[in-house]
Amino acid sequence: MDFMADSASSPPAGAPLRCLVTGATGYIGGRLVPELLAAGHSVRCLARTPDKLRDHPWAEQAEAVPGDVTDQESVRAAMEGVDVAYYLVHALGTGSGFERTDERAARIFGEQARAAGVRRIVYLGGLTPAGVPERELSPHLRSRAEVGRVLLDSGVPTAVLRAAVIIGSGSVSFEMLRYLTERLPLMVTPSWVRTRIQPVAVRDVLRYLVECARLPAEVNRTFDIGGPDLLTYREMMQRYAAVAGLPKRLILPVPVLTPWLSSLWVGLVTPVPGALARPLAESLRHEVVCGEHDISRWVPDPPEGLTGIDRALRLALQRIREAEVATRWSSASVPGAPSDPLPTDPDWAGGSLYSDRRERAVDAPPEALWRVVEGIGGENGWYSSPHAWAVRGRLDRLVGGVGLRRGRRDAARLRVGDSLDFWRVEEIEPGRLLRLRAEMRLPGTAWLEMTVAREGTHGSVLRQRAVFHPRGLTGHAYWWSVSPFHALVFGGMARNIAAAAEQPRGARIRS
Repeated sequence: MDFMADSASSPPAGAPLRCLVTGATGYIGGRLVPELLAAGHSVRCLARTPDKLRDHPWAEQAEAVPGDVTDQESVRAAMEGVDVAYYLVHALGTGSGFERTDERAARIFGEQARAAGVRRIVYLGGLTPAGVPERELSPHLRSRAEVGRVLLDSGVPTAVLRAAVIIGSGSVSFEMLRYLTERLPLMVTPSWVRTRIQPVAVRDVLRYLVECARLPAEVNRTFDIGGPDLLTYREMMQRYAAVAGLPKRLILPVPVLTPWLSSLWVGLVTPVPGALARPLAESLRHEVVCGEHDISRWVPDPPEGLTGIDRALRLALQRIREAEVATRWSSASVPGAPSDPLPTDPDWAGGSLYSDRRERAVDAPPEALWRVVEGIGGENGWYSSPHAWAVRGRLDRLVGGVGLRRGRRDAARLRVGDSLDFWRVEEIEPGRLLRLRAEMRLPGTAWLEMTVAREGTHGSVLRQRAVFHPRGLTGHAYWWSVSPFHALVFGGMARNIAAAAEQPRGARIRS
């Protein structure tokens, strides 16, 4: 990537641009970088700790430089040779004085962009409610608006995109929605659940950000961006419940919960930090609906239209339903869509995913251990607590499930798609990995994975994981009700599989 070209000459129409992205360690920035790269642009990331970018799939394709938006010298160096500068940072959750910090950082950014000959600034801010005096806005919304004004006055053509709630796995707005709806079938909620909002899918936000890089030089203004749906937060929770396959939620708004109490309530119910939940709760006091859709003049809506709330929710949930286990457990996965989680997202993002992990050193070669792993189930059993497995199978049949009656297709070999008692083979890499997805009746989705690796010259190691993605409060209650038995069931399984592999071939291990 060439950031040292003469910044005084305009790139030809359609030519790749040299982009600076601040906030690349954050939610939007981490998803914008690969979109810019896919569009053919070169990307430089300004980060206080560039090492935090190492785990991103795109890390080797982008340049990372150390610096801080409040440090004039590092911003000046980062701007060298840049065509388009993205401002995606803010002081959310940093305590008192953040408004002055935000304003100073934006002023430095604009001044250095102008001095370096940057042709465009693109900023993603918050949608402010129409007709509400600025003094009545939350401090964070006021600060976002002020940052936008500073950048618009910088002398560099600026596009200020203003969004309300962004729907995508990992965004604070979506994670709060996810946890509140999944964990509480009955909610006594703040009155702001009646507030109308206009959510927008993260894929649409990223499309706007990428396309704004090529806006004409005379465009220097704010744009409201939102999806096609206008609904209350309460309606959005009900839509989430429907998409996630949860029963309709009973929601009882009460007027006494202040934004501060609301943030405590959110912090109690969800793992979203209170420092992030409070400004979000404060911003929901007023209706946040787009006042215009002028951006479509320069960035037309896609042929299929903007992403509706139901599709945005399905996309945000898709990865954990279909492939999130593969994403988290193997090293070969790269997120396939902007709505997917990233490995660098906060620990509280991505929804609840419970796991039980076991590891055993085995005094046998990997080939012997794999034979046992691939032979599990059916007549060979599950190597632990056979009576417990039998009872679980009978209970499953009582509630209309398949139970243990299906057995297995082949006594020694498995392939993807095979039924295996009340499991299904979801993935198999011969000699290394077996992943099963549960088909028993459960309030959630369960997987069982076993991997085999060589250890030393003659030995091997068995790694075993049971993972459960709960559905609603019942799913959480189910996990905690059965977790006391995991040491017996899963611990015994790992122990007896290892023992079977260490026996002469053909010997049986009694569990």
